[in-house]
Amino acid sequence: MQPYYIIMSYTYEQIHEIVATQRKFFRTGATLPVKWRIEQLKKLKAAVIEHATEFEDALVADLGRSRAEAFLCDVGPIVVEINEMIRGLRRWARPETHFSGLMCFPSMITKVYKMPYGVSLVISPFNFPILLTIGVVAAAMCGGNTVVIKTSSKSSACTAVMKRFFAAVFPPEYVTLIDGGHDVADLCLAQRFDKIFYTGSPSVGKHVMAEAAKNLTPVALELGGETGNWCVVRQDADLKDAARKIAFFKLLNAGQICININQIAVAKEVAEPFLEELKKAFTKQIGENPLMNEEYPKLITEAAYDKCAKLADEYRDRIVYGGVGDRESCKYAPTIIYPVNQDEHIVQHELFCPLLPVVPFEDAEVDTLMEMIAEREHPLAMYLFTKDMKWANRTMQTQQYGGGCINEVCIHLMVKGVPFNGTGHSGMGAYHGEWGFREFTHPQTVLKGSTRFNLPLREHPYSGKAGEWKMKLLKWFER
Repeated sequence: MQPYYIIMSYTYEQIHEIVATQRKFFRTGATLPVKWRIEQLKKLKAAVIEHATEFEDALVADLGRSRAEAFLCDVGPIVVEINEMIRGLRRWARPETHFSGLMCFPSMITKVYKMPYGVSLVISPFNFPILLTIGVVAAAMCGGNTVVIKTSSKSSACTAVMKRFFAAVFPPEYVTLIDGGHDVADLCLAQRFDKIFYTGSPSVGKHVMAEAAKNLTPVALELGGETGNWCVVRQDADLKDAARKIAFFKLLNAGQICININQIAVAKEVAEPFLEELKKAFTKQIGENPLMNEEYPKLITEAAYDKCAKLADEYRDRIVYGGVGDRESCKYAPTIIYPVNQDEHIVQHELFCPLLPVVPFEDAEVDTLMEMIAEREHPLAMYLFTKDMKWANRTMQTQQYGGGCINEVCIHLMVKGVPFNGTGHSGMGAYHGEWGFREFTHPQTVLKGSTRFNLPLREHPYSGKAGEWKMKLLKWFER
């Protein structure tokens, strides 16, 4: 495997030149033909498949992922996503035809064209560095945009591989990857882009929006949620099934997932048996000593490890499972903390680590619990485990969140044709498949007029007898 690289140092002028070059290329119209876009998506797909092993190696280096997990969560979904775009793009990009209406007579036809924004900026995170870079870039390309990419400096191995990858597959006037830290990200945000897509934390999302506002640049944000994602386990839930799925999800990427379960609310009536099932599920899936299991991922940096370990130590007296780590490898065991009050600070912010606070509640008071969740910042995901489908359906249709599952976790992300999005502190905008195409295009309405049969309804005079008959006609048209 090739050695990883020294991060380049960029100046404002260099990044400005990259953006200017891409804008010049976009203005040639080269990215507009749908056939050309499909060719680029096919090229991207072939390159992803060819470089899959390099991506998997980089994910092992950055996050300690097993190859199976790397393919399941990063490489495989990209191929599926691009396939959907290749199959659907011609239909999505087709101009819409509308009847102009009697008020617009003699015009008969109005078209809606789906136009790319132009030069887009994609700022990707460290937790799924391949998926959340290439997947978003594919959506931007599908929409007919050029792309400047700013990857995370934390996942340096993945950034190194992707920098070589994009440079080998596409010319820089079409797709360019810029590496570096927060200072480089700010240099990018100082440029005038036509669209910005950011994935990361709410605090940085606010900064991205503030910078974008200086140029009135439209922004899409995919954020983790200020107060985290709730999982509610009711008294009538299948406890073994719930525990098995929750354990799998919390082990995935060591909890470093924006849609992961931040805290569990479990009915007091079944809290003890549920915790026993959860402990057994963790042990069955990852073994007695997860720190020695090569398949168990690590936290991204020592700083992330220290933050996790410090918070675990604050709740040391309530840890009922796990609570151990190894700073050298940056691995921290899945850790159950019980009982936790709904107002404690550990459930007031996104954790992004293997800690799992459990909040007991009276099952009869579940609606009060849901009111408390609704009063906090909107989560990116919500998960309910119950046999009461009437309650579950009503709850899912009245709460505000990005997406979620009933008696399942996370796989709503894998359904074709549906959006992935957040709301409020968990984001804005949406993508995946056609929704990604929509996010990176602007609908432009064009009415086709006529030089014949034009009535003087809209023209002066508006008074006298002429005005009277004009008003009568207008009211008739508006029926």
